[in-house]
Amino acid sequence: MIPIPSSEGVTIPIAVLSDLIQDLIGPVIPAIMVWILLFSLIGTIIAKTIKPAFIKNSPFFTNLFDVHPIWVVARILAFIFAVMVYFKIGPEAVWSKSTGANLLYNLLPVLFGVFLFAGLLLPLLLNFGLLELFGALMTKVMRPIFKLPGRSSIDALASWLGDGTIGVLLTSRQYEEGHYTKREAAIIGTTFSVVSITFSIVVLKQVGLMNYFAPYYFAITLSGVVAAIILPRIWPLSKKENTYANGKEQDDTSELIPDGYSRLGYGLEQAQIQAKKSSSVKGFLSDGCKNIIDMWLGVTPVVMALGTLALIIAEYTPIFQWLGLPFIPILQVLGIPEAQAASQTFVVGFADMFLPTILADGIESDMTRFVIAGVSVTQLIYMSEVGGLLIGSKIPVNMKDLIVLFLLRTIITLPIIAGIAHIIF
Repeated sequence: MIPIPSSEGVTIPIAVLSDLIQDLIGPVIPAIMVWILLFSLIGTIIAKTIKPAFIKNSPFFTNLFDVHPIWVVARILAFIFAVMVYFKIGPEAVWSKSTGANLLYNLLPVLFGVFLFAGLLLPLLLNFGLLELFGALMTKVMRPIFKLPGRSSIDALASWLGDGTIGVLLTSRQYEEGHYTKREAAIIGTTFSVVSITFSIVVLKQVGLMNYFAPYYFAITLSGVVAAIILPRIWPLSKKENTYANGKEQDDTSELIPDGYSRLGYGLEQAQIQAKKSSSVKGFLSDGCKNIIDMWLGVTPVVMALGTLALIIAEYTPIFQWLGLPFIPILQVLGIPEAQAASQTFVVGFADMFLPTILADGIESDMTRFVIAGVSVTQLIYMSEVGGLLIGSKIPVNMKDLIVLFLLRTIITLPIIAGIAHIIF
């Protein structure tokens, strides 16, 4: 998680390792992903029909393969889509560069590397005291402002410097282990799983406004923080149960600092206690490998299935154009030029975060392209990656929650970014 300089700005070691694996075996990763999707489907079919003892007697394999019927359908669709894309068979709407091929050849190779190294190294973040230390130090900030425990600051930092996928995976694991309540996990997963600094640069390059990076990044940071303050206090996040995964109520005393301790001293003591529990190299490697398998076989199919469907709808139907019509008067009130052309970009981002900037190619106004680039990043929930990951993870959110939160984030962040755009342009 330590920020390091790169050719495109700031990144973190996991992102560097992910890029390295893509450079080494990039051309064969799509084929590997097809096999991974096949293994996921075969394991699910076996768990649902034969029900062998090695699956029934293993909580890990039970959770991985004995899934809800909806996810069975998702795994079937994911494998079918992947085969159609890889061999270019069936309707072009499925395997075109802007739909299924975008997932299999662009996104899934990135997730392959991120899941490999993030999964393997995640125990370093979870098991050796870092979260306990920051939990004690940051509660005074995170709890009153964002209604979250101090340890969630690590999730936010992992997303901000690295990638939203890392934040979702970290949050899901913390929720399963009983460190977050359902409400807290939902807030973190849908509020702090932002895109990385590096990808923000890619978005700004796409709209041809790299010379405005400083005000652009200030705009998305400010609007993102405002959304993170507001959303936990309103529906649907405010109505999530404040209970842990095992059903127990939240313990309000768990974050109290005992008498005689400073926050730093207590945090260091709790960190040492946690670290002493994790002295086994075998246990570390076992946890890491389980994370990788869980992400590859459990999360990837959801991303492939939902992402492909969302991109097909965006590319081959006018649905997002129709849904964007209510934004035309809002953009006109905010004084954004070319409101009609820009309107659909604020809805199509639900399918994929990069689509709005692609649709912005024909827009001449620098101000409008600036606003589109800013909002596309701060909307945060897009089904081709973070949205699919959230649905596929154990974090307690459903499709309705994601749609509502996507729209709320758009409504909150759009005026802020538009205001800053007016100052700049």
